Amino acid sequence: MRTWREMRGFPLAVRLLLVNQLGVNTGFYLLIPYLGTHLGENLGMSAAVVGIVLGVRNLSQQGLFIIGGSAADRLGARGVIIAGCALRTVGFALFALGDGLPVLFAASVLSGLAGALFNPAVRAYLAQEAGERKAEAFALFNVFATTGALVGPLLGSALLLVDFRTSALTAAGIFAVLTVAQALVLPARKVEPSGSGVLGDWREVLGNRAFLAFSLAMVGMFTLENQLYLLLPDGAREATGWDGAAGIVFLVGTVANLAFQLRITRSLKSFGDRPRWIAAGLAVMALAFLPPVLAPGAVPVLASALLLYLGIMIASPFVMELIPRFGRPELTGTYFGIFYVVSGIAAAVGNTVVGWAMDAGESAGRAWLPWVCCAVFGAASAGGVAWLRRRGALPAPAEPVREKADA
Repeated sequence: MRTWREMRGFPLAVRLLLVNQLGVNTGFYLLIPYLGTHLGENLGMSAAVVGIVLGVRNLSQQGLFIIGGSAADRLGARGVIIAGCALRTVGFALFALGDGLPVLFAASVLSGLAGALFNPAVRAYLAQEAGERKAEAFALFNVFATTGALVGPLLGSALLLVDFRTSALTAAGIFAVLTVAQALVLPARKVEPSGSGVLGDWREVLGNRAFLAFSLAMVGMFTLENQLYLLLPDGAREATGWDGAAGIVFLVGTVANLAFQLRITRSLKSFGDRPRWIAAGLAVMALAFLPPVLAPGAVPVLASALLLYLGIMIASPFVMELIPRFGRPELTGTYFGIFYVVSGIAAAVGNTVVGWAMDAGESAGRAWLPWVCCAVFGAASAGGVAWLRRRGALPAPAEPVREKADA
């Protein structure tokens, strides 16, 4: 009930974007986790081809975030959000309607490009519309995103009892509805010119050394968030011998998020000093990976998941609130786009290291190795943010910082 009351206090555009994120994650997660199985088992593709198709989708998204961010600044976030959702409608429909490799590649590129467009644009629009209540808006955004990430796989599992085509068409239908809703409800906002070309905008953002340092420091947050889909489900299955144990982890985390996200954000916001809470959240995320090291079993894995969700709830809204404050409001989308490119690449490297640690730990009989690896990533990120805070390199919540060349 608190979530709904808080939501009603925001403008209609913000409320739509929150529901939009619920739909986006529901549609995404009801299809993408099962795409590899469909390509390999239903279509008989080799593991190499499956990897290429999935890799093309991921590369199309991660590598083009900067394009989506710049487009949001120059064309207006509203139009970019609508275009992104429309493209994903087409991409997911192609997954349902085409079995040939060219069609599947086209579907992968379109669905990846769609995410590259609307992800930074949605965050830029939300930051602009929320005003000084950015932290609360992004806290709600986290609640709706987490809920969608739980509902999506459950709905996908049910739809797969029919067939993959039904699942893909349902996902496409969700994005089609979102596209229409955004076109009808989201108000257009005047686009303020940045005063330079696209390359000039990129140079300005990339020249902000404090911002780049902060983006790199976030490698721990993104790497550890991804363990909700890699290490933690694997640990839950190992501890219980039950494939459905991963679903319990997501369910408990989502309930905790619904119950505590807004309370945590409001309480910590009242004490100010957002960078301190970002560092604290990252430290909690690091500690989350120690229970399975100290004791085997299902309870330590569940404790790990709860601590990880807690750390994300502490840090994530303030991270999203902080990003637009590094530079001019006219470049909010570009800042979000480059943030996701930099941190996404760094997190991909981090996930590769965690995957190596999982394989090495299994072959050497050192099951603790990937958990310790994740704890080190989190501690390093917490230390990085704390160091930037001590240097005074991070913006204060009340006013934006242009650039700090000495950071």
